[in-house]
Amino acid sequence: MPSDFDVVSDAIAFVVAHRREQPSLATIAAHVHLSADHLQRVFTRWAGISPKRLLQFLNASAARDLLRREPVLAAANALGVSSQSRLYDACVQIDAVTPGDLRRSGEGLKIHIGWVDSPYGDAFVATTERGICALAFAAEGRDPEERLRLDWPAADVESFDQRGLGQRIFAPFAERRDAPLAVVMKGTNLQVQVWSALVRIPEGATQSYGALAAELGAPRAVRAVANAIGANRLGYLIPCHRVIRESGAISGYAWGPKRKRAMLARERASASDDDTNAA
Repeated sequence: MPSDFDVVSDAIAFVVAHRREQPSLATIAAHVHLSADHLQRVFTRWAGISPKRLLQFLNASAARDLLRREPVLAAANALGVSSQSRLYDACVQIDAVTPGDLRRSGEGLKIHIGWVDSPYGDAFVATTERGICALAFAAEGRDPEERLRLDWPAADVESFDQRGLGQRIFAPFAERRDAPLAVVMKGTNLQVQVWSALVRIPEGATQSYGALAAELGAPRAVRAVANAIGANRLGYLIPCHRVIRESGAISGYAWGPKRKRAMLARERASASDDDTNAA
C-alpha cells in the first residue's frame, strides 16, 4: 500500500501537470486510485489541512508569488513572520566543524545512524555528540550511509534508534522552536555561509539562486552558490528546498522535484494557517 507521502506527491504532480484544467478533487482522486473521501482523509492526515487548501499553492504562479527578491527580512515581513524566532528558524542551532575535525576525517568520532518516518518518506538521520550531521531521504540510486562514510571515513559508525529524534525533526514549527536542534556542518567557508543563509529563508517562502548570491555579497557567484546548495548534507533542516529558479520552476533537488514541491506546498499552507490564526 502506498504511503501518505506517495499518494500526496503523486496528486501534487498531477495537479501541476493539469493546472490549466483545474482538476476537481474527484478527478485527482481517480488519478491516484482513491475515492474523493479517502483522498481527503489522506491529505488531512499528511498536512493537517484539506486538499483544496494545500493545492491552491500549486498553480502556475504560486511558486513565482512566493519567490521573494527582496532581502530575507523584507520577505519575512511580507509573509507576516517577522519575529526573530520565526525568521531565523531558531529551531536549528548551527555548529561548523573545526579545521582539526576536517584533517582527522572523523577519527575518534562516533556517529549514530538510523532511518525514521517523515511526512516526505523514509529519512536517514546521522548524529554526533555535537548534533545532527546528516539528514537525507530515500531515493533511487542514492545510499546516504555510503555518502556519510565517504564524508567521515575514519569515524566509528553504528546503528541507533533515531525515531524519537525523527519525531522532533519533523514536528510542526511551533513545537520545535522551544527545543532547538543542533546541527553540525562540514564544508568550506563559502558552503557554510550559503547553508547558514538558507536557514534565514522563512518557512513558507522561497528565494532564487541569484537573489541568494546577491544577499551573500557575491551576485556573480550564482553557480558557486548553487553548487554549495547541492552539497548540503542536512536536507530539510538546512532548507535547500526553499531555493528555486527565477522562473519559479521547481527543480534541482537531490531527492526529486516531487518531494521538493510537496515540502514547499506543505510549508506554505502551514505558514498561511499560522498567519491566519495569529491575525
